[in-house]
Amino acid sequence: MTQTSTPQGQGLTGPPLSKTEYVLQRLREDIASGIVVPGTSLRQSEIAARYGVSATPVREALRLLEAGGTISYAPHRGATVRELPADRVKDVYLLRAEIEGLATAVACERMTDEQFARIEAVHAEIGAHRGASGEELAVLNRRLHFTIYHAGSELIASHASSLWTLFPPRVTIWADPDAAAALAADHDEIIAALRDRDPQRAQDRARDHVLHAAKLREHL
Repeated sequence: MTQTSTPQGQGLTGPPLSKTEYVLQRLREDIASGIVVPGTSLRQSEIAARYGVSATPVREALRLLEAGGTISYAPHRGATVRELPADRVKDVYLLRAEIEGLATAVACERMTDEQFARIEAVHAEIGAHRGASGEELAVLNRRLHFTIYHAGSELIASHASSLWTLFPPRVTIWADPDAAAALAADHDEIIAALRDRDPQRAQDRARDHVLHAAKLREHL
């Protein structure tokens, strides 16, 4: 089943998706971008209409999100996006560090010159928007990360995306100017490693960047 009859979600690339996979990725994108915020009721009929599919793939996608801990069900409210408990934040960052380090190393090995040019363009866009709001910077930050990850492996990028849904832009360390400057400096080092085509250094810098973000979040 192809995606041609339904709108494309940001970052959806690669081979055609099944309807369930399509809905799952669109929901993850909408949660990560802040379109769907924690506590929002997820009504199957509304989601089906928004994505142009029937209720069946929506129901299956919601089941998968529940199994992964992204959503929960409550009486009289149905499915809602969960707030991430404080005691799980550290574990999420530890997982992100390993997955995103790997994703960056793979991208370093596989990306084309054209893909790297796109990565540099997004990186430059963040620098040009340093005075933007925290949410705007968070969206650009996500675009940079996943422009890198999709240049390497769609599979690894998908796993990373499932963790990013737990931190929508409205809950972002990019709203703090000092934290934003520190994270942007990390990006400079990652881009430099990619430019040098050094997978190990790219992996290390990406892993350190995620763990750095975890420490910054603790002090907000």
